Amino acid sequence: MNQIKKTSLFERHEKEGGKIIDFAGWALPVQYEGIIAEHEAVRNFAGLFDVSHMGEVDIIGNEAFDFVQNLVTNDVSVLEDGQILYTFMCYPHGGIVDDLLVYKFNKDHFYLVINASNIEKDFQWMKENIGTLDVQLNNISDSVSEMAIQGPNAQKILQKIIDTDLSELKFFYCKRDVLVAGVSSLVSRTGYTGEDGFEIYLSHENAKKVWDALMEAGKEEGLKPAGLGARDTLRFEAALPLYGNELSKDITPLEAGLGFFVKLNKSNFIGKEALSKQKSEGLKRKIVGFEMIEKGIPRHGYDVLAAGKKIGFVTTGYASPTVKKNIGLAMVDIDYSKLDTPIEIKIRKKIAKAKVISKKFYNKNYKK
Repeated sequence: MNQIKKTSLFERHEKEGGKIIDFAGWALPVQYEGIIAEHEAVRNFAGLFDVSHMGEVDIIGNEAFDFVQNLVTNDVSVLEDGQILYTFMCYPHGGIVDDLLVYKFNKDHFYLVINASNIEKDFQWMKENIGTLDVQLNNISDSVSEMAIQGPNAQKILQKIIDTDLSELKFFYCKRDVLVAGVSSLVSRTGYTGEDGFEIYLSHENAKKVWDALMEAGKEEGLKPAGLGARDTLRFEAALPLYGNELSKDITPLEAGLGFFVKLNKSNFIGKEALSKQKSEGLKRKIVGFEMIEKGIPRHGYDVLAAGKKIGFVTTGYASPTVKKNIGLAMVDIDYSKLDTPIEIKIRKKIAKAKVISKKFYNKNYKK
């Protein structure tokens, strides 16, 4: 563990009995009390996650908007100051560099939140695509701590220690320079669980103070610290993609079923030509939801078969704590993507029956 990076909250994870693993070069808790207990806490009450491993890039300059608009697939022009959107950076061939959040502070200042495993690659990609634009990129990932409080009681808990009215903060909006437990922070109504919640960005030296204040404020509201294990089961049930599973340089946003975040009608962006071509020609494969009919838990990378022929692979699979079924997401040939299509999953040496179902495993409970 000495060779990997520790977040500012590492001592808190040890104190809470967190089981520490190496995740993208970071020492992070996979669980504390247990994945299912933490998953259920987030669905029913609230959970607190350390997500300080995520990357942050500041983009400042007269042409910051032009730079970001060309960099990502979604339409940044629709954003108000203080609003956020989910989007992709794509390669010219349409494959995904990363999925990310774009925060618009103002027309000359954007803030990008990227995946921990992709920070260096993403920042290099951004630098390579500045061209002659008047813009300054700052990778501030090493100076930012981040935590996420998620669940139906998240607002009630955070409201106890924040100096702003959270009922006025809409979904996918942020507020800068607010005080959380007296600490200046960036707070956004975002998250990765399918529940209402908030993400808090602040300095390393103040992270433990805010973590402790949240845990104290949440004592009567069922708040539990939650690890990477529950983070993955929660995002999976809400059909939220994970880079390296549903997204990669070899998978396009259209194949991932996330074409809503690709605005082919905007003037230009990296990958537009390839994605326009893929859409006009029609998909040859796509990601679908599926449910096991026979016993067995599907896992990432397992083969998907139909009549003995390989037709795809599992991107994520679990025994779902909320749905109480063995379900998964899989990339399959387009001919096998219709609902109720019978498929098979190769679980080690055994072939188990399954069928294609809607990816809406769980209805998200976001604040409208």
